[in-house]
Amino acid sequence: MNKRPHSVTAIGCIFIVAGVIGLAYHGAEFKAQRHFDYDSVWVLLVRVLAILGGVFLLRGSDWARWFLLIWIAYHVILSAFHSVFELITHSLLFAVIAYFLYRPRVSAYFRDMRAGTAHQPRKDDTPIA
Repeated sequence: MNKRPHSVTAIGCIFIVAGVIGLAYHGAEFKAQRHFDYDSVWVLLVRVLAILGGVFLLRGSDWARWFLLIWIAYHVILSAFHSVFELITHSLLFAVIAYFLYRPRVSAYFRDMRAGTAHQPRKDDTPIA
């Protein structure tokens, strides 16, 4: 079985946690509203998409890398309409996530997952007795 890179695990878990926290936070706002608001539904959907992207990233789905990068790019665009601090923060997050999800070792992991090939031990891999 392929060993998932630590960066993939960390980023997947971060998206899941951020999605769950955002869903709880905005879900409480949605519940407290007196009238139906389509914007709130969109916000909740975006949080659910973060959770799904994180889950499928942990499962080794290559499309989830692209999806989560698009998800954070969407937030960069949204933050351009807010404060400069938000724009810089989301832009830095985008750069960090892109770097860690598209390094050669991580790309090889997703390529192997897509091909269904098992982890081939290297010469320096010694069995643990």
